[in-house]
Amino acid sequence: MSEPFVNGDVHHRACGVCPSRFHTVGEFDVFERPTPECPFSREDGHRYLSDGTPVCVHPEKVGLPAGRYKSASVPLTAELNLPADPSEVVPYLHDVLYGAAPVLLDELIEKASAQLRARFPELDPLTVLRRALE
Repeated sequence: MSEPFVNGDVHHRACGVCPSRFHTVGEFDVFERPTPECPFSREDGHRYLSDGTPVCVHPEKVGLPAGRYKSASVPLTAELNLPADPSEVVPYLHDVLYGAAPVLLDELIEKASAQLRARFPELDPLTVLRRALE
């Protein structure tokens, strides 16, 4: 059996009954918030779709964007939209990188580097990323 997405980290922000504590990424869906589509089960304290897919309803806590990763086989991708003002780039990247799930970090760093080169040629991507991760 694969390791759960969140494993043993008592300081992780995921709820104690979050499917991320029991399943790998791709084995549960992430919704923006609770909906009637994923009702709370009084039997075990989890939320499920009618087909039995476990659902997390706190994307900001698990660091994953909302998506139907299990029920619709949506691939996990990281979105990154750098601010227009170069002075806001480091704080923005800091928040994005520290709030992201570890499984997304490589993709986010690649996207940040590419976007920095394209939008802000005067900035050194490596320096910006180092400052964002300080």
